[in-house]
Amino acid sequence: MAIGIAAAPTTELVAPSTADDVAARRAARSTPGQGASVHEEVPGQVLHLVGRLDVRTVPDVRSALHTAVDAGRGELVVHVGGIVVADATGLGVLVGAHRRAQRIGRRLVLRDVPLPALRLLRVTKLHRVLQVEDEVADPAQRTALRRARAEALLRPRETAAQNSRASTSSMPLRAS
Repeated sequence: MAIGIAAAPTTELVAPSTADDVAARRAARSTPGQGASVHEEVPGQVLHLVGRLDVRTVPDVRSALHTAVDAGRGELVVHVGGIVVADATGLGVLVGAHRRAQRIGRRLVLRDVPLPALRLLRVTKLHRVLQVEDEVADPAQRTALRRARAEALLRPRETAAQNSRASTSSMPLRAS
């Protein structure tokens, strides 16, 4: 675990694609020794979380999040653009930090959530519990980014066409 002061990255916003999701997951699996790191930009206020969140890396991340929650006031902004949530313990550490922040009157805000993690948050309904925000200041860009994410989340998968009722069947549609 590395805790230090890091400059905020500046990148152009591009809607994530399914190919990016697959590439991120494959990269995370191909480097199992890669851990998660937490870089504190503003002590107790802004953190950058990068790497794979799994059962091996969660203890270090949990202690860094708890230290940041206890050290500041107001919102704790966690930039999670570089994470890969590998198992349920990765989600658990975020929920635990959220609850700890609530107990002392703070709010945990997740920013730059990658599409695979956002999908996982939606499937588990944790997007209703955790505060997820986009960092984009321009309302038009924010709307475009949200629309692109929503379309990517709602895009039908290729297997859905195979399960459609349009296929031929030996069974009659209506019994006579």
